[in-house]
Amino acid sequence: MAKRMIIMLIAVGVVLGGIYGFQVFKAGIIKKVMASLSNPPQTVSTVVARYDSWTTEIGGVGSVRAQRGADLSLQLAGIVEKIGFHSGQDVQQGQVLLNLNNDDDIAKLHALQATAELAGVTYRRDVAQMRAQGVSQATVDADSATLKNDLAQVAAQQAIVDQKVLRAPFAGHLGIRQVDLGQYLAAGTTIVTLQALDTVYVDFYLPQQDLAHIAAGQKIVAHVDTWPGIAFTGHLQAINPLIDTATRNVQVRAVIANPDHKLLPGMFATLDIATGAPREEITLPQTAIAYNPYGDTVFIVRSKDVGGKKQLYVEQNFVTLGATRGDQVAVLKGVKPGEQIVSAGQIKLHNGSPVAINNSVQPLNDANPKPADE
Repeated sequence: MAKRMIIMLIAVGVVLGGIYGFQVFKAGIIKKVMASLSNPPQTVSTVVARYDSWTTEIGGVGSVRAQRGADLSLQLAGIVEKIGFHSGQDVQQGQVLLNLNNDDDIAKLHALQATAELAGVTYRRDVAQMRAQGVSQATVDADSATLKNDLAQVAAQQAIVDQKVLRAPFAGHLGIRQVDLGQYLAAGTTIVTLQALDTVYVDFYLPQQDLAHIAAGQKIVAHVDTWPGIAFTGHLQAINPLIDTATRNVQVRAVIANPDHKLLPGMFATLDIATGAPREEITLPQTAIAYNPYGDTVFIVRSKDVGGKKQLYVEQNFVTLGATRGDQVAVLKGVKPGEQIVSAGQIKLHNGSPVAINNSVQPLNDANPKPADE
């Protein structure tokens, strides 16, 4: 019995020893695996923080309109008898563009002119007779009133004749003709558009808080996507003295010289208004900023010695931001000139993460980005 008990205890000890050994072996394997799974360096792009010349600007979007522009039409109806212009033609002020048939109106004018001439003869004769006491003063007064009435009717009929002739109200560039010879035109029918393009306006809106930074005469730079490589310079001409109560915006008008007629009415334009002298600001690409509800941060690249080797890691730091322009943002606090800032790849990082730098591909960092042609 004792021999059996000893054999059983030895067997139990061997089993327990095997279990303990397996657990020790397993713990060693797990430790090695966990060690091999340590945080590897994350590949990021970086940019060096530096001072850059910065001018505070106010941006706006608006529409181009001609300094003088109108859709030309006539007050009276009639049949087109003569067209004196071509589509796209430059015309001078007062140039005759179109005539409606006015034969009947001219005939009436001649009849009224004859009546007025007769009234004038009668009036002059009675004035002479009154001097000789041949007629009374009342007769002369009646003749004077008749003459004035007839002359007024002549003037009214002459106005009707003139209203059937379309003249250019100002010098400018004509658009596409909308009528044809022999066509009957109702009163107010658009015949052609006339635009004076040597100088154009750009009307746009700004928030009311920008009123403190703008004034008439301030220089502006405008861009249109039709001419992406050209900056059109001008100045603010007027600021509306009324704020829109629905949007709390104010209407502003800029004037731009347009001698080559590149800007056309109706074009969409973006404007930049410089509101102060240039100053030096630390600038970073906006992709370098991690925007958070609790505060904006950047990752600054630091280095340390690990086993005699230089290892790069990141330090997360809160920043205070200023204005933005294009792809850039001004940093007021939290970054020093010369510090290396992560510009791409922050989503993989946390404070203290090891990093490897690869700047072969950089995010956009243009103060005045332009749309790329596809």
